[in-house]
Amino acid sequence: IYVRSRHEKNVHSVLLDKGIDASLPMRTVVREWSDRKKKVKLPLFRGYVFVNIDLKINNLNVLQTPGAVKFIGIRKEPSRIPNEQIHWMHMLAAEPTTVRAEKEIPLGQRVRVKAGPFKGTEGMVKRVGSRSRLVVLIESIMQGVSIDIKPECLENI
Repeated sequence: IYVRSRHEKNVHSVLLDKGIDASLPMRTVVREWSDRKKKVKLPLFRGYVFVNIDLKINNLNVLQTPGAVKFIGIRKEPSRIPNEQIHWMHMLAAEPTTVRAEKEIPLGQRVRVKAGPFKGTEGMVKRVGSRSRLVVLIESIMQGVSIDIKPECLENI
């Protein structure tokens, strides 16, 4: 679902309190002010909370949540994101030092990670110097995240 700006955590919490299966992948970033630095948790995708519901039963219950705006979809049909992609988002968010949000969807070779903690994750490669950058695209919301990864850990699909 699409939510009001900066309401992701509140909407996620209320949905969980209602007993709705909701997911909000978070990443930890360091914010710096003039007098201090602090680690804060931010949503991996700003403006989105992912729900796993039966639309006929919980549709209205989700939309009546304070801060929820609408279901994301095409022609009033909500987009469905495979559970595998939700799992990948949580895996990527668990590596805060190497993950960053991608604003552009890069063009490149489609690959699968063959070794390491992200084994099985699929995405596209964006080359940066001697390292590769794996971009995982969530197609239904046209958002992507990327991680640094060694080229030898990747195989073409």
